[in-house]
Amino acid sequence: MKKLAILGSTGSIGINTLDLVEKNRDRYKVVSLSAGANIRVLREQVLKFKPRIVSVLNEDLAVSLEKELDIRGIEILHGVEGAKRVATLPDVDMVVSAIVGAAGLIPTISAIKAGKDIALANKETLVMAGKIVMKEAKLNGVAILPIDSEHSAIFQSLLGHQEKDVKRIILTASGGPFLNYSYEELRTVTVQDALNHPNWRMGKKITIDSASMMNKGLELIEAIWLFDIPHEKIHVHIHPQSIIHSMVEYIDGSVIAQMGIPDMRMPISYALAYPERLQTGLPSLNFLEIDNLTFDLPDEKRFPALKLAYRAIKEGETMSAVLNAANEVAVDAFLHNKISFNGIPDIIEQTMDCHKVYEIGTIEDALEADHWARMKASELI
Repeated sequence: MKKLAILGSTGSIGINTLDLVEKNRDRYKVVSLSAGANIRVLREQVLKFKPRIVSVLNEDLAVSLEKELDIRGIEILHGVEGAKRVATLPDVDMVVSAIVGAAGLIPTISAIKAGKDIALANKETLVMAGKIVMKEAKLNGVAILPIDSEHSAIFQSLLGHQEKDVKRIILTASGGPFLNYSYEELRTVTVQDALNHPNWRMGKKITIDSASMMNKGLELIEAIWLFDIPHEKIHVHIHPQSIIHSMVEYIDGSVIAQMGIPDMRMPISYALAYPERLQTGLPSLNFLEIDNLTFDLPDEKRFPALKLAYRAIKEGETMSAVLNAANEVAVDAFLHNKISFNGIPDIIEQTMDCHKVYEIGTIEDALEADHWARMKASELI
């Protein structure tokens, strides 16, 4: 039986992971959970799965959760140290890293140093400190298995093939709700418009990132570290149907794609069970109902976030952490109606313009760049 720790248990990835655990209780046991502020959902999860340790955002929430729970033997922690404890318990076999944003870095790297395999949904861990994270994973013999549907698709399409035979990776993107909007139309979109994704149901931050295409920029950086492949070999294609989750082309012209309905339980189940597969109960992909599968190149004029990600890759080292932090601050500002949708990439670019790149030698270097970028982006807003 595989024993799991879940970081970000009340988010969409965490909820879907626990849905799979519920259907496969003979194979998985939840040992520990961490969440943010949603103690209502966390309480239900604790009552159902009875983990030994749970952690929440802060001490006040921990006290509130303790009052609501009437279960002995459960330790309730909080903050960064609490999340680290959740991720590093000795009997945990795998950590599902699904905290949204930069907050996922410290507990994830702590789990890696403790020798835990990682089912990775927190792309920011690799965006901020990919060099350090992958080095630690290698040193500790840790497997990092991708949960993002695109990276899971690439992972599956690479299996059984030699790295030297890869011609390019084709990273697909739905294009989000504003695929056919003009730049002028993008100036007036509302928060509710941006949260209305046509294919996927995700948390607010990731949904906004998908609408701006920053999500694809972050995934591009993540793919470079996960698969040890230069960015020149990674191409982004808009695929509105979200049926082909990504593809790998080989030097002989063969293209291998992973396909399926847009449901995150599919890539989550593969990360949990690899190299096996789980019965998910999901419906089959009905090819007879698919009218067409279309592809296009992203328009960087209307969606400049992708261009900013390429810039961060080229400038290297701390610039990716700055890109990510500025994006988190700008997205939060948009969600609170402080800036327009088009203001998101503007703030990110201005923050990057102000940054002097330095080498990331430690996790602390990445965190320092993250903190600087948050302060600068907030100042610009």
